[in-house]
Amino acid sequence: MKALVFERFGGPDVLHYQDIPNPSIGPTDVLVRTKAIGLNFADVYRRKGNYHLTGTPPYILGYEGAGVVEEVGAEVSHVNVGDRIAFADVPFANAELVAMPQDKIIAVPDDISFDAAASVLLQGLTAHYLTQDSYSIQPGDYVLVHAAAGGVGQLLVQIAKLLGGQVIGLTSSSEKAKAAAQAGADYVFLYEDNWVEQVKEVTKRGADVAYESVGVTLEKSFEAVKTGGTVVFYGMAGGDPAPVDPRMLMDTSKTLTGGDLWNVLVSYEERKVRSQQLFEWISKGQLVLTDPVVFDLKDGAKAHELLESRKSTGKILLRP
Repeated sequence: MKALVFERFGGPDVLHYQDIPNPSIGPTDVLVRTKAIGLNFADVYRRKGNYHLTGTPPYILGYEGAGVVEEVGAEVSHVNVGDRIAFADVPFANAELVAMPQDKIIAVPDDISFDAAASVLLQGLTAHYLTQDSYSIQPGDYVLVHAAAGGVGQLLVQIAKLLGGQVIGLTSSSEKAKAAAQAGADYVFLYEDNWVEQVKEVTKRGADVAYESVGVTLEKSFEAVKTGGTVVFYGMAGGDPAPVDPRMLMDTSKTLTGGDLWNVLVSYEERKVRSQQLFEWISKGQLVLTDPVVFDLKDGAKAHELLESRKSTGKILLRP
């Protein structure tokens, strides 16, 4: 099969397209022919060597995608050859064929395209647990969303609105502000402005919750939420945050909570229930996905360059 691989850590130029052996499957595994593969910042971190990789070169990136079941193991019970499926946490996805345990399979309804499934799962499941587990958004809540034009950001905006929240988006440019507004944000402010005061002016008391994915803005997020408010920390795209003084949390009755998808997707049932909710919202038009930017898998280096430029506002997909 063909795959996008690399032998050493570095920039996008270390990626190249080549033939490698097909993966083998065990009795409870499934072999999937990919139709669309999601690109995420985690792939960039792994390519650079920021994340630990197991095994030996050539390394294969990718954890998210969608396709058709090509082969099933002898003990596989709920998946058949020809099924349309997707996955959110399976390694070595930057390839024509991917092997995975049957419990990591997510069934894709006929009315959901492979592109949509590969675009929404990793980021959509993240937005799902952030809005219902890390902090349960209630009608009327003021919800502050960092990087509101990004992949997770746009989904957070839409889900928060579905749950009855008033959404305040933060972006780095006027162009991205338009994308956040189109996603449904009630207010959009720029990082270059005094957004903490703008949030307080709009809410009168501060936001109920802030979804913090930038890192270096953590301290300001605490300033922007109300007394008794919550900051959900789930990323640090802009750099490591400053340490948090627990006395501040005590004095202001504010809450800091973390979030990581891999602590949520711990069973087949969790994947099934949460993904079904996402697909249902998409089918009903309640969750709208922007058209992805699609690159051929062989042009994966160009896709990485675009992602790292931070000029993209929607999902980037790789097509085998």
